[in-house]
Amino acid sequence: MTIERLGPFDPISQYNKAEKASKPVRLPGKDSIDLSEEAKSRAELYRLSEKVRMSPDIREDRVAEVKKKLEDPNYIDDRIKGIVADRIIDIFGL
Repeated sequence: MTIERLGPFDPISQYNKAEKASKPVRLPGKDSIDLSEEAKSRAELYRLSEKVRMSPDIREDRVAEVKKKLEDPNYIDDRIKGIVADRIIDIFGL
């Protein structure tokens, strides 16, 4: 009786052959991304914090407005004094 070889001696060698990799298929069109609501809100907070950081510490327009009001001797009356007193009490929690 004669047995002829049907394949290689090592039966695992047929599984070790590397196949050629195919190129990825490119779909026509534009790339796009989707951002979560959390990412959008964090981006908005970052944008606002940078805007605040870059703004001057003293608002010249408000200073000029207050100076103009204080030049008027009739500006500081009992009503203004009451408002300022109430705000000071609120700040100190009295």
